[in-house]
Amino acid sequence: MILVTGATGKVGGQVVRQLVDSGAEVRALVRDPERAALPEQVEVVRGDLADPGSLDHALTGIDSVFLVWPTLFADDAAPAVVRRLATRAGHIVYLSAMGADESADSVLGSHGLLERLIVESGGDYTFLRAGGFAGNDLGWAESIRADGVVREQYEAWARSVIHEADIAAVGVRTLTEAGHRGAYYELTGPEVLTAPERVAIIAEVLGRPVRFEKLPTEQARAGLLGWLPPGEVDAMMAGMDEITARPESVIPTVTALTGAPGRTYRDWVRDHALEFA
Repeated sequence: MILVTGATGKVGGQVVRQLVDSGAEVRALVRDPERAALPEQVEVVRGDLADPGSLDHALTGIDSVFLVWPTLFADDAAPAVVRRLATRAGHIVYLSAMGADESADSVLGSHGLLERLIVESGGDYTFLRAGGFAGNDLGWAESIRADGVVREQYEAWARSVIHEADIAAVGVRTLTEAGHRGAYYELTGPEVLTAPERVAIIAEVLGRPVRFEKLPTEQARAGLLGWLPPGEVDAMMAGMDEITARPESVIPTVTALTGAPGRTYRDWVRDHALEFA
């Protein structure tokens, strides 16, 4: 029996569906079972990772866990949750992030902390260190529907974004095959594209004009000041300037582990075309 957390999210939902297709027994941890809308073969159990005591029923008889942490930053519940998972499950597959580092003052620090807690728990683990998610581009959908324009500051940032189905495919392999315990897998998509190049692909798939518009620096900074202190905004933008100067790499882990080529960005847009329409 495999427990999937984040089972109603982009990656977790794909893990559930692919596990079901593989014939595995699947249990999904969700906050609201009535709204989960998961395949009928899935055992849906109520629980919340923010409340370690709510997990006991979901963990009964579990062999492995696919763990998606539900917040950007690990909170006080994390140590207790990890202890429970490690005690009750033989193997934790954790969806982490490329560059996870506990010393980082960012989401990468959160992932680094979770990785350390899992390692120190003494249980078996596999870490999927994913790069940028193609799914984050759904943040463009509203402006594409409204006026056919995507506005971003970092037009030269070349990224190897990954389809959530490929992250899930690697996750399913590590959950259902031997030989992956203790591994750290870095995952990217199969191509490096800038935001304008991705926008052009969206336009081609949708069959209508969509254009990229570079957001002026001061306008981008003003938008960030709406939810971050000035010092953090300046640090974030300086970091982004540095990142933009270094195109991301393509890492062939998806193909090496699944035997199939990684899904392209065009594949991802086709799979989500209705969300942009």
